[in-house]
This record gives sequence, structure tokens and C-alpha cells, in this order.
Amino acid sequence: MSLKEPLPVAPGTSPDAGDGQPHRATAWPEARAAAVRAGASARAGRAPLGVPLGQALGQVLAEPLLALTDLPPFDTSAMDGWAVAGPGPWTVRAEGAVLAGQASGAATADGEAVRIATGARVPSGTTAVLRTEHSRTEHSGTGRTRTEPSGTEHAAPEGALLHALREVVPGQDIRPRGQECRSGDELLPAGTVVTPAVLGLAAAAGYDELRVAPRPRVEILVLGDELLTAGLPHDGLIRDALGPMLGPWLTALGADVLAIRRIGDEAEELYAAVTGSTADLVLTTGGTAAGPVDHVHGVLAKAGATLLVDGVKVRPGHPMLLARLCAEPTPAEPTRAEPTHAEPTRPGHVRHLVGLPGNPLAAVSGLLTLAEPFLRALADQGQGDPPRVPVQDEVHGHPHDTRLVPVVRRAGRAVPLRYNGPAMLRGIATADGLAVVPPGGARPGHELDVLDLPWPTAEGAVPAQGACFT
Repeated sequence: MSLKEPLPVAPGTSPDAGDGQPHRATAWPEARAAAVRAGASARAGRAPLGVPLGQALGQVLAEPLLALTDLPPFDTSAMDGWAVAGPGPWTVRAEGAVLAGQASGAATADGEAVRIATGARVPSGTTAVLRTEHSRTEHSGTGRTRTEPSGTEHAAPEGALLHALREVVPGQDIRPRGQECRSGDELLPAGTVVTPAVLGLAAAAGYDELRVAPRPRVEILVLGDELLTAGLPHDGLIRDALGPMLGPWLTALGADVLAIRRIGDEAEELYAAVTGSTADLVLTTGGTAAGPVDHVHGVLAKAGATLLVDGVKVRPGHPMLLARLCAEPTPAEPTRAEPTHAEPTRPGHVRHLVGLPGNPLAAVSGLLTLAEPFLRALADQGQGDPPRVPVQDEVHGHPHDTRLVPVVRRAGRAVPLRYNGPAMLRGIATADGLAVVPPGGARPGHELDVLDLPWPTAEGAVPAQGACFT
């Protein structure tokens, strides 16, 4: 097929019939669902990676995290104090204290006490741990007493008796073996994002490395002869706003951005870049409509791609698309049973392409509608439902399509922002998220889904641009 030939229209779709008329593109919720299915399908067959704990932060568990040991692995003292056996008063053993990291030593017999540190293994026969500040010691045979100050670490005098200042309950201040988990218990499910706390739990449970899902690999192709990479716009040329924005945005989503390439308005150059990419997802900007240099559809047709989404009923960003590229078999290592001249293959690398519109806010709409749910499913991250927040002011809607409107949150309500046109970034630059406005709009107090952004925001602050009350 020549790149000059139009791509056949997918069943159930047609070009947009105009801003005021309904078109047969995919409904916005269905488009996101299609992106999730595509990502989940592409995930099949991707082998997990073993990653040292120090390199696993931010990655996603490919398998459930199972405890490799009981936690704690033995009975331990929860406090600095005394390991006591039987009812008091207790005779203080002359030997030194039981410290963390040491063997527990000899068993305690009824009527005995030995000093113990927090985290130390409790000697067998111990009834309870008596906190230092809840005890006093008495020299045997003299009647002289001394109450231990809280937190002291010196040993009691030889032959001393230990008295409790409060009732001693069997098992008090002892963390029993397996209190947190038993060996083999599932601590976290597959799909959990590795946070610093997850790293600590994994280390405590005995792990040196974690099995994680491979990071999705993304290549970004920024299309257009009119784009500048430096300096002020001039003579019909404009600055590229998407190249600097998309890479960090995708990195914040957990993707490994292989490259950001700038491609001119040349179909053959775009075809070579798309078909030659080794990324899991190729992301293009612009070229998805029907203009004289919009080559994305033609390139996909020549490449034998399958259109999964071709246009979405959403504003801004309705010309976005999602396609599955042909997967070529990948050479595999020959086994001993195979002759050396054989060329065994394994399942092909399934690649996808998300075509974003060229207008900046329309591109953000495509990113949140198709690319983000695809990448989360590919990385086996849970999608979750977006939070529902009542809107503070009336928001006009499109007659037939969903609208995505930048908002800030203030006092538990979503405040729509100005500068929400397809070519504008001023609104999203200070937003907490994008509100999903159904066809027909929303009245004050109407609850809307809000798509969060993958970075911290100063919730509650209203930027100088002000709210949009229309």
C-alpha cells in the first residue's frame, strides 16, 4: 500500500462530522477500557526481572511478596527492661544483659530476672518483660532499695532483688515469633508499586532482590517541520512544547523513555521510525487528522497495523488513536536438542502506537485517555477508580462528547480553570488534575471524576489565572 492511500475506516468509526455534530468515534470510557485491554494483552509473556533491593524503588512487583521467614523470627523484647520468669520479686542474675544480635543465653528459671535490650531474643522460660521504669531493685539482706531511673543501662548490684512497680501480665512487652507474619504468608500482592516501605518490608522478610515487571519502554516521535527546539517563535515556526513535557511525564508514570526523536513532515521517515522502533509503545504527536501532511494513518496502514481506537468522543483531543503494530517473531537461543543451524523463534514482541493530537492540551488529553491506562496495564499496575469531587461552579459541556477540564481542588471541591483550550498549557501547568465532564456539562455540586496527575500538587491553592466560572 502506498503511503498516499488513505487508511480504511475502522468499523463503527468515521471522521468527525464537525464540532456541533455527533461523530462515530469511540466513547471516552470505552477508549480507556480498550487501552487497558491492549496493555494487559501486551503484558502476557513478558518475563519478570530479578532486581536488587537498592534498584527496585518505583518498580512494580511481578509476583506476590511471600514471607521467607516468620516475623519476628523469634520471641523478642519490645522494651528495654528485665526478662522475668514466674512471680516476683525476682533474683537478678549476675551475668550481663541480653543484647540485640546475641544469643539469648541460659533459660530463666522461676524467680529469676535478667536485663534485656529492645529487640533482643527472649531467653526461654521468660514470663514477661518488665520495663526498666516500672521496676526497682533491692540489695538482698540489707533492706536498702534503689529505684532504677528510666532508660538506665547499668547492671543491678550483685544479689539484688527486682520488684515490679506495676502488675506484671504474662507475655507483656514480648513480641512473639510470627506476630506479624508466618513464613509463606502473602505480604503484598503482585502489582504493588515498590515504595521505601515496601523495600523495608521485603528486607525484613528475607529478600535480597525482588521480582518486578519490566518497565514499559517508550519512544516518543515529535512530528512537524514547524517546530523549534530553541529561541522565540518566528516566521510561522513555533516552539515544541510536547518534547520537553512528554518524556518526564512518562517517566513519572514508570516508563523507560528510550528516546525523544523529532521527525519532519515526511511519510517515509515516519514509517522507518515507527517500524524500526524496539519500544513497547511508540508515542507520536500530531499527524492523526486528515491534513495534507498528516501521515500517521497512512503509515499504520502500510505497516499492517490494527486500529484499536480511531478517534475518541472527547474534547480536546478527539483525533487521538491507538494501534497494535505487527509483531515479528524474535530469534531464540537454540536448545541442545536443536541443531545449531536451526532458527527457533519465540512469540513476537507486541508493540503499540498511541497517536496524540498536536495541540498541547489535546495531547495531554490523549496521554491520559490512552497512553496512561495502557502503560499501567502493561506494567501490571492497578488502575483504580479516579476520585469523585463535587465541582464548585457550572461547567459547560460539549453536546455529544466528554470534556477534560483542568481543575484545582479547594475546600473539597474542584474549581475549573481558565486557559483550557486545545492549544493551551497554562491551565494544566497549575492544575491538580483534569475533571471528566459528561456531555451536556455539570452544575455546581455535581460530582465529577478527576484524573490525578503523576506528581505532587499544592492542593487548595488557586493560581493567579483564576477560576473559570462559565
